[in-house]
Amino acid sequence: MRRTPQLLHMAPVQPSKGSLSDFRFIIQEGKVDELASDFLAFRHFYCLSWGNILTFLECLENFLKDYAVSVAVVQGSKVAELALHMEINCKYSKEDFLSVLENKAAVQELLECPGQRYKGQNGTEMAAVKIQSTWRRYRDRNTYLKYRQQKWAAGVIAISWLLHAQLTRVKKALKESRHRHLENFRIRAKHLAANWNRIRTSRRTIIHIPSLGHSQLLRLSVHNLNIEQNLQIGRLCNLQDINIDVIYICPVHLSEDMLQYYNRLLGLQAAVRSGNPEDIDDLQERFKIITPEAINSFPTHNMCLSTLLKYSPKTIKRIQNLIKGKEAYIVGGVLHKDDFAVADILDVPILGPELDVFHLYSTKSGSKRIFASAGVPLPPGEYDIYNLQQMCESLSQLITDNLEVKRWLFKIDDEFRGRGTAYCDIAAYMNCYDWVLKDFHRYGPEKWKQKWAQEPALVKISQELPNVLTQHAQPVNRKQYPTWERFLTVFLSQGGVIEACPPSDSITNITVDVLIEPTGEAVILSCGDQIHSTSPLECWGTSVPQTSIDPEVLNVMCYKIAESCKVRGIMGYLSIDFVTFISPHSVKQQIWATDLDLRYSDQLALTQLMLFLTNGNLDCTASTFQVPLPVKETKLRRRRREVPETRPPPTSRYAIMSTQLKHTNLTMINYGVFFQICKAHGIGFDVKERQGTAFVLYESQQRYKLGMLTIGEDLQGALMTFARNLSVIHQEISAPNMQGETNFKRAIEDIEGILNITKENKQKSEKEESLNHGST
Repeated sequence: MRRTPQLLHMAPVQPSKGSLSDFRFIIQEGKVDELASDFLAFRHFYCLSWGNILTFLECLENFLKDYAVSVAVVQGSKVAELALHMEINCKYSKEDFLSVLENKAAVQELLECPGQRYKGQNGTEMAAVKIQSTWRRYRDRNTYLKYRQQKWAAGVIAISWLLHAQLTRVKKALKESRHRHLENFRIRAKHLAANWNRIRTSRRTIIHIPSLGHSQLLRLSVHNLNIEQNLQIGRLCNLQDINIDVIYICPVHLSEDMLQYYNRLLGLQAAVRSGNPEDIDDLQERFKIITPEAINSFPTHNMCLSTLLKYSPKTIKRIQNLIKGKEAYIVGGVLHKDDFAVADILDVPILGPELDVFHLYSTKSGSKRIFASAGVPLPPGEYDIYNLQQMCESLSQLITDNLEVKRWLFKIDDEFRGRGTAYCDIAAYMNCYDWVLKDFHRYGPEKWKQKWAQEPALVKISQELPNVLTQHAQPVNRKQYPTWERFLTVFLSQGGVIEACPPSDSITNITVDVLIEPTGEAVILSCGDQIHSTSPLECWGTSVPQTSIDPEVLNVMCYKIAESCKVRGIMGYLSIDFVTFISPHSVKQQIWATDLDLRYSDQLALTQLMLFLTNGNLDCTASTFQVPLPVKETKLRRRRREVPETRPPPTSRYAIMSTQLKHTNLTMINYGVFFQICKAHGIGFDVKERQGTAFVLYESQQRYKLGMLTIGEDLQGALMTFARNLSVIHQEISAPNMQGETNFKRAIEDIEGILNITKENKQKSEKEESLNHGST
């Protein structure tokens, strides 16, 4: 408990000569002793202004009574001085009262004691007033805070409701607009199908929109999306058909050098047909390369090309003017809802399926459904995998049923170009594998199909499989998926397939491009063998035409798949991947359908360039690529015009093509210097012989990526020319201390491996023929 300070208890003060001017007097228990000599002397001295002084003293007495101050020593001179300067109705403050006291410190300490005010006069009433006022303040404060909270909540609710109502209106408007887009798409698709036979043989305009309309999450993971969307600039070569005009929507701004390059490249049409390099056409009236003005408006959103075109009204208006009064249709890429919005604005059909159909069958799992319904051979596997338990159970059963398969593949549904693929060599790392094989041989193939025979092996595999996957499963694309855990998370969230890798050391992948016309007729447009990098699961190029399998077998499978697609309402361009190998059991060539992309492919774009530069014919039914050579006019024919021309027979050609070549050192030189380097080393295209090399340029800013097409008289020659070109370019743009990041070296190594295998096969074939001839 805090002690009450002891005030100075003094006897009546006798004024002395030295203190008469101060006129000190004492107030005890809040009352002045009016009969004390010191007070009387003070009163007598200030009799003329006593009224103001008396008023102040009454206030001082009440103040001291309120705080129960027992003794206060007052300096009369200060009281008189303060009273003279104050007005009659002026209120005095605590500081005024304390300023006239001689024992100010002791009184002030007493005043600061908690509850001192309630010990004085009317203390009980003042305490009651204080309690009541504090309670009222607390109550009113709580009421106010509750009101303010309710007001804030009401504001939040009102704003949320307004936003919800607005969002509902926007969703409703979007739903109505997309439904309208779909209905208009169906109407235009029916018109396109009814008039396709006339349209495909008459003057028409093709609007190419090479958009990658993947999900936003997938687009964000693509490095430099705009360059990836421009890999198919070879679509411009549809100009080979004299009835076709092309409008190419370009996702990057092309420099003047690039525009001149493509103007000159596309102007070679007349020179190719005549065989005279001087016959250059000007086809600028037949093709337009248009870049949407919104291409730089959304730098962080990674929007697909069709969305950027939708938000480019000037570009839309220009396209409308270009196609006004003409037959036109859109050829897209990976379809997006904004492709249908653009088509509705332009009032032109899309050569493709409905969006829901596209989304359903463009995934890895969707392609498995189509292959299964088509009745084509499939690799053992399972699709629509969405959880870890399902994955382990399915894989355990697949391993048990297919013990000859050593490696199993995992593919994410929505990924593309082999990015979302992982593998695991089960046979190499599973401890119980040898035991299971012994059990299999003990029962034999027929009994092994029985559930009771497989059950012990299935239990052992199921127990060991999770640990094997955790430790030994490897994603193919380490940049995109650095660890198996990261890959597995995306795999299970988006869904995927499990697929057997062919049980063979010699595997060839084939890509076939098919067009399902609006009338339902299927046409095979291109077929090529994939050229892989150091991993058999990554492809950087193709060789056209394919030479890996009997074309009749391949065509039958393609038409079956196309028929299955047509039944499901799929129309337009699609790309089918196959894998072929020698079966270890039957020692016969076997083929599996592995993947299906419902879009225009990079291979098809370069095939169009190949056909444009050679004026040739790619017969996929026979897997031949023939080029008509120009007529060589003789002196006799110049003298005798009546002698008819004799055109030489067509000659075969082979092409190596790639859109995935990259070298970071290319950014240090412009395209003019690059072509001078190529010209100095004899890298170019011979219009007369219709063979050589052509390049595809994608953009003019970074320039680290390009496409290349090499055409030769035979496959080995085309491969060697392709490898030589890469070697020369790498040496010219690289220094010993600055090699750059490139896949040129890897591509050269792959080509050298292919050439060695081809050479060995050729020698083996010649040896067998000589043995057969000797035995005969």
